[in-house]
Amino acid sequence: MLKILSAGAAQAVVEEIAAAYTRDTEDEVQAEYSAVGAMKARVVAGEAVDVIVLTGALIDELIQSGHVAPGSRADLGKVGTGVAVRSGTPLPDVASAQALRAALAAATAVAFPDPAVATAGKVVMQVCEKLGIVEQVRPKMQFFPNGYAAMRWLGESSGRGEIGITQITEILANNGVTYAGPLPGDLQSMAVYSAGLAARALQPGAAQEFIMRLTGSSARAILAKAGYEFDN
Repeated sequence: MLKILSAGAAQAVVEEIAAAYTRDTEDEVQAEYSAVGAMKARVVAGEAVDVIVLTGALIDELIQSGHVAPGSRADLGKVGTGVAVRSGTPLPDVASAQALRAALAAATAVAFPDPAVATAGKVVMQVCEKLGIVEQVRPKMQFFPNGYAAMRWLGESSGRGEIGITQITEILANNGVTYAGPLPGDLQSMAVYSAGLAARALQPGAAQEFIMRLTGSSARAILAKAGYEFDN
């Protein structure tokens, strides 16, 4: 069995690639998903794993600390942060910094991943600081362990005027929410997501094959549909 620890931003793609991998090889895949900080902590703590999918920066840190094999980093692509609402509710205007500021000020709740462990959560806090509305929005902030949890809550909520913010790939993969648009202009922060071979992988050969399937040219269409962007 191939063991994978992955950022939630890559969940939809990893699941699709894993299903095809299992059909082709009959090797089962056990994948778990959460915020990047939480997953990195599990790797550093010594959890057995074959493939690790996090931001490129964290994969590089794990290479430096000896937890990911040197030279094994392979990039999936870049992901931006976006805004979502419960499906069936009006879409807010988020096309400019002024419009986003007004949308956040008017929201009854702002759901996003915990900034202590999640890339998107850190981005949301930075955006609120740049817009000068941290104290105004703080009482309405609702933290979740990861973007999927935030989107599930938003999709199942019954309130009015609630907004969710997380990685675009986590919005597009969840039913019950509708993508309103990306963070505008210089408020946007693109994160590169990468896969790495665990230094102590129990199935290094299978892990390398999975990484190739996940990041190779044959995966481009799947990645693009999921919300990834590429430099070329």
